Amino acid sequence: MQTTIPKGHPHEVPMMDNDKPQTKKWLPKLIAWEVTRSCNLNCIHCRAAARFGPYPNELNTEECLKFLDNVASFSSPIMILTGGEPMMRQDIWDIAAHGTKLGLRMVMAPCGFLVTEETAKKMIEVGIKRVSFSIDGATKESHDNFRRVQGAFDSVMKAIENVKKVGLEFQVNTTITKHNLHELPKILELVISLGAKAHHPFLLVPTGRGAELKDQEISPEDYEKTLTWFYEMRDKVPLQFKPTCAPHYYRIFRQKEREKGISVTPETHGLDAMSKGCMGGQTFAFVSHTGKVQICGFLDVECGNIRKEPFSKIWDTSKVFQEMRAWDEYLGRCGYCEFRKVCGGCRARAFAFTNNYLEEEPFCTYIPSEGAKKLKKM
Repeated sequence: MQTTIPKGHPHEVPMMDNDKPQTKKWLPKLIAWEVTRSCNLNCIHCRAAARFGPYPNELNTEECLKFLDNVASFSSPIMILTGGEPMMRQDIWDIAAHGTKLGLRMVMAPCGFLVTEETAKKMIEVGIKRVSFSIDGATKESHDNFRRVQGAFDSVMKAIENVKKVGLEFQVNTTITKHNLHELPKILELVISLGAKAHHPFLLVPTGRGAELKDQEISPEDYEKTLTWFYEMRDKVPLQFKPTCAPHYYRIFRQKEREKGISVTPETHGLDAMSKGCMGGQTFAFVSHTGKVQICGFLDVECGNIRKEPFSKIWDTSKVFQEMRAWDEYLGRCGYCEFRKVCGGCRARAFAFTNNYLEEEPFCTYIPSEGAKKLKKM
């Protein structure tokens, strides 16, 4: 697996890993590309605070194709075409087709309103392999209130119906807040009934309009309980079920397996053993509608711009990217925790609460062992 993204979460959408071999240690496996910030929704949690647009200075077609050429020259990541609403770009089909021609796995995160049976067929024609839709409530009322657009729920249901008609895979993403935490079991039931390939709940990161929702973040204690519930459900459901923007899930996953006397290895647990919590700047990157590169869509710290230098150079030389890969240099508990290599804490959440992206994850309750702390001091 690997992801796609809920609207307003233009970066972490698991959309399945490519199977092409990659030999270099640090290579992007997933790039969330905000091809436009224009959007026909007004979601309360939106990272981009997106609106209808148009937005000035967006990458033109030639710049988009050049970017894809550069990416394909050194890696084979999944390319998530997101926004905003990616389908509001008139050249979106040319962009998707070009990526497909280069051998990249192209996936898309549309809002739903523009996904007709005709456009779903077009997605298949240009090589889109999977789409992601957001469902943030178990009922029409709950979802529409969260999205702040009447008819949003019905539009997603219709979009899902249309992609199923043409045989296009889809996954569902859910942004979790106090607003819908109690609905999670029913949302999961709904997603299963719809026939999704995967369900990826996203733990709110308070950036963009989402910054207004800091008081809607679930408590660290509920966070821990929710991630434990994810673990308990993973083998009970007929689809891939994994949280995103919740890096300490991989700490809980290993703790629970250890309690059963089970070692987590690629042979026994496949991609779950090889996946890491925070992938930003390590196997994941975000590129904005104006070419700005970030470790993810939630950490608004510029690491370079593809209009000024190739993405490949930014990936290799960015100071921030280099800092993301030096786990031992993280501050607080995250710098000496024995699970730092599989978790890493959410760098964007640390930044939102402390103004320092290297600080410890503020929503983790785990206290590392004294042995790990002493080892860090040596």
